[in-house]
Parts: sequence; structure tokens; C-alpha cells
Amino acid sequence: MVKDLRGGAAGPPSRAPGARHRSQREASAARHGQLRRPNPLLTVTRFLAATLAVLLVSGGSLIAITLAQLDGNIDSVALVGERDKPVEEHELGSFDGGFNLLIVGSDRCDDPNGCPGRDAELNDVTMLLHVYEDQRNAVAVSIPRDLVVPFPSCPREDGPGSYPAMSAVPINNSLSYGGLACTVLTVEELTGLDIPYAGLISFNGVISMSNAIGGVDVCIDGPIIDPLANYLNLPKAGTYTLQGEQALGFLRTRYGVGDGSDLGRISSQQVFLSSLVRKIKDDSTLTDFSKLFGLATAATSNMTLSNSLKPLTTMASMALVLKDIPLENIVFVQYPGATEQGGIYYNKVAPIPEQADALFAKLAADEPFALASGTGRGSVADPDLPVPVVPGALEPNAPGAENPGVPGAELGVDPGVTMESVDPSGVPVPAAPAGPEVLDGVLGQTAADQTCSKSNN
Repeated sequence: MVKDLRGGAAGPPSRAPGARHRSQREASAARHGQLRRPNPLLTVTRFLAATLAVLLVSGGSLIAITLAQLDGNIDSVALVGERDKPVEEHELGSFDGGFNLLIVGSDRCDDPNGCPGRDAELNDVTMLLHVYEDQRNAVAVSIPRDLVVPFPSCPREDGPGSYPAMSAVPINNSLSYGGLACTVLTVEELTGLDIPYAGLISFNGVISMSNAIGGVDVCIDGPIIDPLANYLNLPKAGTYTLQGEQALGFLRTRYGVGDGSDLGRISSQQVFLSSLVRKIKDDSTLTDFSKLFGLATAATSNMTLSNSLKPLTTMASMALVLKDIPLENIVFVQYPGATEQGGIYYNKVAPIPEQADALFAKLAADEPFALASGTGRGSVADPDLPVPVVPGALEPNAPGAENPGVPGAELGVDPGVTMESVDPSGVPVPAAPAGPEVLDGVLGQTAADQTCSKSNN
């Protein structure tokens, strides 16, 4: 079934809304850590869904929260071009147009006693959120942690100068190489989009935020057991309410879902993401002050934001834009990639340039698109959902339903139903214009799609 991203304003801007031309930027600081070989047993996929969900749906209620108290919880860092530049503040609710926001999850060690085997901070989740100029659509692009990409020259944090560019490195090393500013630069080079806003959340943040909302209901089609992901043990098919360490383990698991690849993990994470957005939109979170305040406190206590996001009025204004976007217009997609390639891509993910270029051309032009390629390796449609009724559809055993000589019979469509409607005067009404272009090969789902994670056990 083709999933439609409707209502996006077609048209020009050559750069994404809210973007700044890179030539206007000045060099600034970025945190540096030595680039070391990651330990595959301890590098984790940190999930930013809770942060995204706060932005997506809780904005209107943030008016009731003491922003000054929350602001004191947040650390900030300068992106390229932000040093010595005044921070632009938005009055609450005054955010105009669209924007690009990079959400990064790190495997930073939060244990004061240290984390054996974890010697570098990696960005195990890198998710680009593009909000359309019409403020009626949003697309979140998950970039595989194992995607091999070029690194641009990244500025040093501890003084003048820059780290050298590199030609082929897994993207999850960018945070270790040059901090959040380097990850932003790398994604800008990869996608061609300017990204003025970025946020980083740690391991503890995922646990705290999943607890604050009382857990997320996740459907699985079989057992998911992975001792390498917080000893995750979901013994049989069904729906589980996940929070705390269990939620983190589910989001970390790679070998328990899909085909055991990084790409399978992303589509499984999108099952969680979609359910989380539905939960916060549907239940009492937005009207329960204590729950909302706990969620906001958990988020801000475990986040590092770009200077552009530090004023919480800016984040709240973004949330006010996002909270009213319909579920079917919130789309989660994977950066197009392939596994089982050779050379520099051995045991990693190789980009598929043609598909990626088509995706980011649509986002740069702020144009809508549709998906027709399925949800991905780690998820399936929920088998317990009722089959949707198609107008004019025949019952399976009705005459003509299996007659290949009747037009439309192979689809179960009543041959008496035409593709055009007729108004009361009997004048045929032209068929509706064609919908948005379908991006073949781009995998994903909307927040409205009911899906289950696919077991690899």
C-alpha cells in the first residue's frame, strides 16, 4: 500500500526552510575525543524517540511549566557559526515556517565508576527531523550508525584550528571525533541540508523519559531475546508495555530483531517511535501536569542542546508547531542503505546514492512524497488489525471476485464502480489529480501505521 505524505507545499526553496547558508558560518568549538575502535558489545543505539515525542506533542502544555527551572537543567554547546553570536529567541508560539533539527543519542557513560569497554562517546542514534514550511507535515530520517560516510574538517573545541577531513568512516564516530558540532557538519554534508538546531541525549535520559510517561506499548510478532541489549527477554509474540531498562534494551537490540542488521534495528525502533507518538497524543499526558513536568524534567536533565535551542521558548514554539500535525503526516524513514557490501563497507552499511538523493531533493524543495516499499527489515504490519474496507470491494466469494475477465476483479473491485464520480446533475467529475511522487526504495512508516517488530529468534 502506498503511504501518502500530503499537503506539503511544493516549490522552490533550494535550501530547507529555516536553514542558513554555510558560507555565512564562522568556525566554532566542538568537543573532541580520540577516535577509537568501538566495542561491538557495548556500543548502543540510543533512542531519541522520547525527546522527539516531547517536541511533537507537548508544546501547548509547556506554557504551564516553569521554563526558567527547566532551563537550568540544560547544558549547551556551540555549533559552527554560533560562537560569539547572539542567540535568537522566539516568543512562545511565534515560530514561522519549517525547520531542520538533528536529534543525536550517545552512549556516554553516566556511571561515576566508569563503564568497562566504553572508551569513546559514539552517536548511536542520528535522526534528522524536517518540518515542512506549511507546518502540516514532518519527516524524521534515521541514519544508520554503521553508515560509512566522509567526515568534513571539524573545528577543535580546545583552541583554534580543525581536525582533518576523512573519506570513509562510520557516522557514529563523528561525535567522538569532534562533538555535536561535528555530527551536525557531517549530516549537512551527507544530506545537503542546513541544520541550525541540534540536541543530544544520553543513556539515562532514555530510561528516565520512558518511566515518566508510564511506558510504551510495543507489538512483536515472536520472541525477542537479546542478552547483549540490557538482557532483553520478551518470550513470545504479543504486546508489551516497555519502560526503563526494558525500553532501552528494546531500542538497543540489533540481533533480536529483523535480520540482525543495523537496518533491521532502525525499522524496529520506528515501531516504538510511532507507538510513543500515538500514546502521548491519545492519553492524558498532555493534561496531567505532574506527568508532563516529569517528562520535561527528565528530558532537560539529560540533554545537551545547541545554543540555538537553549532558550526553552524556542523549543516550546517548535513544539506548538508540531503538536497539531496529524499522525498520518508524521513519517519515519530510513536513510537508504545496503548491507553485505565489500571493501570499506564490509560489515557496515553502504549508502544507496540514487535513492538518498531523491529523498533529500524532496526535503530540500519542501515537496511531499509517498512511500511504497514497506516498513523495513525489522517490522511487519500488525496481523491483528482488521483489513480495511475498500469502497466498491466485493466479498471474497462474490460473483466476479475471482474472474480475471472482469476489469478490477483481481483487486476485488466491483466492476460497477468507476474511477470517476458523478455529481447529482449527471455530469462526470474529473478524477482527482495524481498524488505525490512515490520514492521507490525508501523504507518507513507513518505514526498512524500499526506495526510490530519482527523477531529474529
